[in-house]
Amino acid sequence: MALAFYFSPSSFTPAVYDDTIKRLDAAGAGAPAGRLYHFALEAEDGKIQVFDVWESQESFEAFGATLLPIMAELGADPGQPMVSPVHNIIKG
Repeated sequence: MALAFYFSPSSFTPAVYDDTIKRLDAAGAGAPAGRLYHFALEAEDGKIQVFDVWESQESFEAFGATLLPIMAELGADPGQPMVSPVHNIIKG
């Protein structure tokens, strides 16, 4: 069953997000196995929020092994995500 992960980190500016994406690409994790969708949303305060849909908890955790050290290097704390099972996806 697919899972949705919503992150709203307080220190995730667009510049830090963009740097994170560059570093993930350089690490070969720009399009990780198991991630179905990725959205970067700009909040009213200008910070970036992230909404991802993953095939499983295991695929998300495998990606975290690459993502979390990168975020720590950049001083960005992802916080705890809201996680929910996906009931339905409609494309288009």
